[in-house]
Amino acid sequence: MPTIASRGKDIQKLFPKLLRVKYRDIFNLMEFYKALRYWFAEYGWQGEDMNGKPDKDYFETLYLEITKPDGGKEMRIEWRLSRQAPNSAGKIKQYIDVNFQMFGISKTEVIRNGVKYRANKGEIEFKMNAFMEKTYEAAWKKHWLLKHVMTFFDKEVYDWLEDEKQLYQEVYVLQNFVKQWFKMKRYQPYEEAKPFHEGLAWPSHHKEE
Repeated sequence: MPTIASRGKDIQKLFPKLLRVKYRDIFNLMEFYKALRYWFAEYGWQGEDMNGKPDKDYFETLYLEITKPDGGKEMRIEWRLSRQAPNSAGKIKQYIDVNFQMFGISKTEVIRNGVKYRANKGEIEFKMNAFMEKTYEAAWKKHWLLKHVMTFFDKEVYDWLEDEKQLYQEVYVLQNFVKQWFKMKRYQPYEEAKPFHEGLAWPSHHKEE
């Protein structure tokens, strides 16, 4: 199992509590997994190895699967993703942590419009949080000159809050993407475009031929 690089000490958590999406019904677990990976790739997120080098496939830090006596599975998956903040010139690093917990997962099939789909049924809980790190701070604090101008740089030169706002909004985009994939009810003040990855979930409340 991959081991991620140690993160710096000056990391700021964006949300005091984890954002959550919980779904219990029929869905295709593998297709959700693929769609989520595609989303992260589209937004420039990837993993990093234990030396801190970016690696698009090095983000799954935990995969645990237990088969229960009734044949159902309990699963726990953890992803740790990172990227340089857009337009930060390498000064700000952003992180997203996601955790999946699944209970009673079993195989099933569903037929829609005469087409048979392989699927799973059970409960999945998707949890996420985001973090930001000023990667220049550790080195600047040790520099005889830069340590004296760091406060001025933060307040007058680099707009830290703009990157924070951008990441904050993007995490909510991720949360909405997950809800949309699972065809969960959402209350948006605008009409949403059809998603590129059509969700292969079949919730009981969703009327479908």
